[in-house]
Amino acid sequence: MSSIPDPDDPLADWIALSLIPGLGPILTRNLVNHFGSPGAVRRATESELLQVDGIGEKTAALFVRALQIVDPATEMQLMQQHGVRVIVYGSPEYPQRLTQIANPPMLLYVRGTILPEDSQSVAVIGSRQCTAYGRKVAERLSYDLGQAGYTVISGLARGIDACAHRGALSAKGRTLAVLAGGLAKIYPPEHRDLADEVAASGALITESPMRMQPEAGLFPSRNRLISGLVRGVVVVEANERSGTMTTVSHAAEQGREVFAIPGEVTRVESSGCHLLIRKGVRLIRGIDDLLEDLQGVDPPPPVTPPALDATRPRGKRSAPVKSPANPSSPTPTPPLGPPPVAAPMLPSGPPLDPELQAIVDLLGQPQSVDDLVRQLKRSVSELARQLMQLEMKKRVRRLPGNLYERR
Repeated sequence: MSSIPDPDDPLADWIALSLIPGLGPILTRNLVNHFGSPGAVRRATESELLQVDGIGEKTAALFVRALQIVDPATEMQLMQQHGVRVIVYGSPEYPQRLTQIANPPMLLYVRGTILPEDSQSVAVIGSRQCTAYGRKVAERLSYDLGQAGYTVISGLARGIDACAHRGALSAKGRTLAVLAGGLAKIYPPEHRDLADEVAASGALITESPMRMQPEAGLFPSRNRLISGLVRGVVVVEANERSGTMTTVSHAAEQGREVFAIPGEVTRVESSGCHLLIRKGVRLIRGIDDLLEDLQGVDPPPPVTPPALDATRPRGKRSAPVKSPANPSSPTPTPPLGPPPVAAPMLPSGPPLDPELQAIVDLLGQPQSVDDLVRQLKRSVSELARQLMQLEMKKRVRRLPGNLYERR
């Protein structure tokens, strides 16, 4: 980076949008797709903004006012001071796994390096209030994962998260920390040294601007990134009301594997893990169990990010694919017809609950979670949990591309 931020740097336009309070990834994408680039979004008038889906008169007025106040140049100076850069959706560095989740962030603030091999990663998570047993298990499991070549991902919080990072670091492995707040002020403050170590061996990642405080409302969004970045999520120790359970919910919606470590049945600190195990989440006792289960989790195929030419820095844009019938619009994906209804599966093993059997009956040929959601009219999270139970019962298997078929 140069010592003085360039106000004409195309990244300044992205950063300006990231500084607008309440502007999330859905509306950001709608705006950029509508106007063609983040710079054009910044120049839009109120009347032009009203043409965008999801923007009314009040929002348009607030948006224009906010753009007059935000200062991307100062933000870029702060980034330089802290060794932070931004990665835009669609750029080569953008984590491939995040392109698979719903509403991925359009911009990531990163201190450190994200490497392609970080796609082979596992989240090790749990409560801030944890036992000595939980700390020991988290650190040991993360150490073993680092030794096995996996990147360990967690949230830099007190308790289990910190132990996960330390375990990976002690194995000289890679670890990534996903934060809720900005990178100008590490939270919790006692983890500043740990954050430095994580950045040196991996990266600190957030979608929040540099000075954003880690408010409570930001943590669920942060948790969706933790689960979105990984092949699997391990819950080491958590009670039933822990924020860890929101990460589990995101993982289920994203089709990620979830694992839980059992604890003492009388301890509330492990009640969340025991609840997950009762619901069909895979129980693991250590690295051997985890690696064995991960063998059956096929890495996702390469994903081409949805067309959004403006996400690429100027001078590096790829030519958009044009439809011969309508050169101004991207080539539409042909609609998929309803998949053929498979013949019911003959029972093998103990009878299944009717809701589970209905899933198995549809999997005579590979189908995606979206296909099943449409046919069964169930929520994604409910269906993901049921598919996990069926995998545990050896009645279905997962295929590349997040497809499922019956065994």
